[in-house]
Amino acid sequence: MKNNRIAIITFFSGLLISVVSFAQQRFPRPDFESDYLVPSPLAPEPRWASMEILDVVILLIVLVLTSWLAIKKRSRRGILYLSVFALIYFGFYRNGCICSIGGIQNVTLTLFNPAYAISLTALLFFVLPLIFALFMGRVFCASACPLGAIQELVILKPISIPSPVRKVLGLIPYLYLGLSILYAATNTDFIICRYDPFIGIFRMDASFEMLILGGSFLLLGMFVARPYCRFLCPYGVLLNWMSSFSKWHLSITPSECVDCKLCAHSCPVDAINKPVIEPVSNRKDINKFILSILILPVLVLIGGYIGSKSHIYLSRANTTVSLAELMITQPELKNDPDHIDVQTFLASGKTMETLLEEAAVIRSQFYYGGWILGGFLGLAFGLIFMGKTIYRNRKDYEPDKGNCVSCGRCMDYCPVGKPDFDEIMKQIK
Repeated sequence: MKNNRIAIITFFSGLLISVVSFAQQRFPRPDFESDYLVPSPLAPEPRWASMEILDVVILLIVLVLTSWLAIKKRSRRGILYLSVFALIYFGFYRNGCICSIGGIQNVTLTLFNPAYAISLTALLFFVLPLIFALFMGRVFCASACPLGAIQELVILKPISIPSPVRKVLGLIPYLYLGLSILYAATNTDFIICRYDPFIGIFRMDASFEMLILGGSFLLLGMFVARPYCRFLCPYGVLLNWMSSFSKWHLSITPSECVDCKLCAHSCPVDAINKPVIEPVSNRKDINKFILSILILPVLVLIGGYIGSKSHIYLSRANTTVSLAELMITQPELKNDPDHIDVQTFLASGKTMETLLEEAAVIRSQFYYGGWILGGFLGLAFGLIFMGKTIYRNRKDYEPDKGNCVSCGRCMDYCPVGKPDFDEIMKQIK
């Protein structure tokens, strides 16, 4: 409730600024006899098309170089240097835009709103990292994403989080992804952009609340590596899916693993899978797998039902719905000249009936969207439960393709192939 109120207050504040900006000036501009044109204060100058193309080219170069450094060169230092460059260029110079993470909302709005069309640049920023993840792993997270880079550089003494806790926290990005799509599809809000904890730092204009939020993530990131990437980033869900099928992915050791365990201790995001010997299948294991299959549709239905029942609460973040509720519950606000939202509606010439009809349509969209959102979360939870019943034979320590962010730390720690390999092994033993 508090987050929704903040979102609504922020939107209304933006609405107020827009109204003031478009309002007629109290005093007309002086009419000087010159060719000077007063610049428009309503919006900044758009970025040149050539510069937008340059952004795409730089992103492509960074992704290619990171793939080469991670898979062929096996250079942790090179990946780190590229992440610093991405932080400076895509973060502080480009102010966190164009953002692959926020592109989720642009793509969604394009699909659901015929009046909106995503730009080619924004589409490429959304698609290119996913394509690379499908073949090379999450190289975007390794060095191209400024949000990941700023967290990577503050890792001081990371701690390992127990697997059950990681599984529970890992559901949050699915919820965030679903909400961001739902709010974008209903023309409600771009919540990824609104609550980006680092965008205010990149633009040097963060509000006090967002500065505290971003600072908290960085402070937490000193000990819990990449907290936003692992437990909040909605784009990370898509990258995880793609990277799970990657053919050429970062490997820990260039040859045979010696089971020194250094890679497992070096990974700050707990993305190293330990060797396991596939147990002999028994009736108990088979029953667990069958149960997970049977319970999956039940979880989807339960999740969908809960999501549909939450549609009234979720729809209140929409300005049309919140305004309709406000004017029904507090009709006296029509006579309040200081209430800018109500007065703006009254000045628009719309009737109350029209407002209520529009709010009802949006509520209906949230009802069906709530079903889909809840079903999606139920499916995600069910697949995680199913994964616990499936055993995979693994001889060596291997990166978890879905969760590995290709930072290269494990390669750097692996002693295999190093000139002082024998000395390192003696120290280990």
